[in-house]
Amino acid sequence: MSNKNYWLIKSEPDAFSIDDLKSCPNQTEHWDGIRNYQARNMMRDQMKIGDLAFFYHSNAKPPGIVGIAQVCSEAYPDHTQFDPDSKYYDVKATMDNPRWMMVDFKFKRKFKRMITLDELKKIPKLEDTPLLRKGNRLSIMPMSPQAWEIILALV
Repeated sequence: MSNKNYWLIKSEPDAFSIDDLKSCPNQTEHWDGIRNYQARNMMRDQMKIGDLAFFYHSNAKPPGIVGIAQVCSEAYPDHTQFDPDSKYYDVKATMDNPRWMMVDFKFKRKFKRMITLDELKKIPKLEDTPLLRKGNRLSIMPMSPQAWEIILALV
């Protein structure tokens, strides 16, 4: 087993879809706007260059996993926290003491079909996956290597 971590990252497709990531320069984009301390801490403390993430379209009909992205930077301060015109502005954040972090993701693969949330819910071995736990609304969550392989086999 490698020491690679696996993740699931959520984005609303009308805000930023996997196709948007694919069309970015170098198929790479920063993942800004995370304003949850638990998600920030995972990006800052656990995400490593080379980690893989399922790209999940949330708030879609239906929601589901549409592809894979790869972490391609260490965490660094999210610039939107310093911008008074940004919806992610944080008056308490300073350049000397940033509160929010982000990483860069690179497009790896788009699946031929979406693996829907309903489909995932029907797999007993995935019931402990953070995505399927009641009340988990985080936009970034860890995936076990076992869950990663089970989901990958569905593609």
